[in-house]
Amino acid sequence: MTRPPAPRPRLGFLGTGWIGRHRLEAVAASGAAEIAAIVDPLPGNAEAARALAPDAALLPSLDALLEAPLDGIVIATPSALHADQTATAVAHGLAVFCQKPLGRSAEETARAVEAARSADRLLAVDLCYRHVEAARQVRELVLGGELGEVFAADLVFHNAYGPDKTWFYDPAQSGGGCVIDLGIHLIDLALWTLGFPGVAATSARLFAGGAPLDGRSDRIEDYAVATLDLDSGAVARLACSWNLSAGCDAVIGAEFFGTGGSAAIRNVDGSFYDFRATRARGTATTTLIEPPDAWGGRAVVAWARRLATDPGFDEEAGRLVDLAGAIDAIYGRRAAVGAT
Repeated sequence: MTRPPAPRPRLGFLGTGWIGRHRLEAVAASGAAEIAAIVDPLPGNAEAARALAPDAALLPSLDALLEAPLDGIVIATPSALHADQTATAVAHGLAVFCQKPLGRSAEETARAVEAARSADRLLAVDLCYRHVEAARQVRELVLGGELGEVFAADLVFHNAYGPDKTWFYDPAQSGGGCVIDLGIHLIDLALWTLGFPGVAATSARLFAGGAPLDGRSDRIEDYAVATLDLDSGAVARLACSWNLSAGCDAVIGAEFFGTGGSAAIRNVDGSFYDFRATRARGTATTTLIEPPDAWGGRAVVAWARRLATDPGFDEEAGRLVDLAGAIDAIYGRRAAVGAT
């Protein structure tokens, strides 16, 4: 069943831990949608979310959400549930905004994307770093040709902490470790900034507790380095980790090198939230933008606003399969399912 969007879309939130609650708060503050329903198996999470949206109904399950008068749902549940919950929701006429990753593999991701395409429902994933103003400015320079021919990118995301949920450390539930958790943002930033070139070849090394993972399927990696050879001829190198002794909370950055200069995004003073963008020519560096920049909820708000005017499938979602395919290649999994 499909339905036209309400003038102010009615949203349900499935999962209201820290991430889900933050996204709910962003939507509430924006006024872009009505927060109509909340589902979380932990009563404390649900009540904390409803404190931000007092008129929302507390419902017991996804099935109850599917029966509610909603236009879309925001999913922030464990990764193993994302693809099936997305496919179920779009089949019931609901648009979906899902926490990353959409699937634990390219095959799962393709199934969810195809379900949204078949149902003609809007689908987006929380690739939130696209909405950092520093990243947007660097992308404009790259796509505008201001750096000349971009031939290389170096990207990094080191997190001094590890996830606090046990399911992250179970490969069957998570689909992988720091690559699918943090590296997904780096790969997406590289491809998005460069105009979505294809990935021609990939090489990687994965470590767990300082030892090479060597293809073991019973552990997840906490450190990874990878090289992506792109169809454009450029090369992207990335590194990501959990629990790295980096001397600060986080090291996050993306640098793009061209024949006419370079541009970079870097976090400031180890922050997870504050980013600076710079441009360099030779030994001279110019600052493009400094924090503050309240970017954390922009992705979900943009989706909600799009839902208000156009609830149909956006072919941009097909790129999620390519992203998942690059992750599969880093993990050495079989050839990815191509985007259609």
